[in-house]
Amino acid sequence: MTYQLIEFSVDAGIATVAFNRPDRRNAMSDEMRAEFLTALETVACEKAIKALVLTGRGSAFCAGGDISGMKRRLEAPQGEVAFNGWARQQGVHRVQSLLLGLPKPTIAAVNGAAAGLGADTALACDFVIGSERAKFTWSYIKRGLIPDGGGLYFLPRRTGLSKAKELIFSGRMIEADEALSFGIMDRKVAGVDLVSAAQAWAAELSQGSSTALALGKKIINETFEHSAHQIFELGSQAQAICYTSSEHRESVATFLAQSVSKE
Repeated sequence: MTYQLIEFSVDAGIATVAFNRPDRRNAMSDEMRAEFLTALETVACEKAIKALVLTGRGSAFCAGGDISGMKRRLEAPQGEVAFNGWARQQGVHRVQSLLLGLPKPTIAAVNGAAAGLGADTALACDFVIGSERAKFTWSYIKRGLIPDGGGLYFLPRRTGLSKAKELIFSGRMIEADEALSFGIMDRKVAGVDLVSAAQAWAAELSQGSSTALALGKKIINETFEHSAHQIFELGSQAQAICYTSSEHRESVATFLAQSVSKE
């Protein structure tokens, strides 16, 4: 596929997706969302791709939803507003759910402002690394809205409940150091290329068994919703699959051979 509104590349097993509407601060239009969805489906399906880095071109990571979409909602006939909004939400949630559930490590490399849906999208990734210019705002309240890209789910899991409420109720902007202290960012880098740092981290995280990583990630993502017993059960099923994987068999055979050679 030829992409117009994102950039998609793969190098040494690491896929990099860059939102590429710098003149609109990478605001998420319906067209860009469709390209992003296609890229995510490719990352999910291609075995040669081991991890994903997500970033933005220009001065922003993603400024949120495209204002033209908001304008169209206001201009729609009253009887169509609710259904149009519901249909749009289905598209947003399809992308966010796919990003959250990718069976591979995902890193948001936040190079500037991540606002509204952009902030939600960053937190849908497993990890967030940012430059000194990174900043975040869940500014939905200023438009009379609630976070609709997963922020109500993601943010409390990173900051705790009361801090998430404060950020969502106020819609205030937080800079990189504050984001790091709140747990919204996992790492801050300065003096080095942000995307290169994220790609190196992605390579480090994806060296192990793809089978074990995918199964482990799925269970970790569900940990807060299940009891310990349920997690043990899911772990038992996943481990049974791991026992049959080529990665497990090959690594155990290598380990045993090395052990014999040392005797």
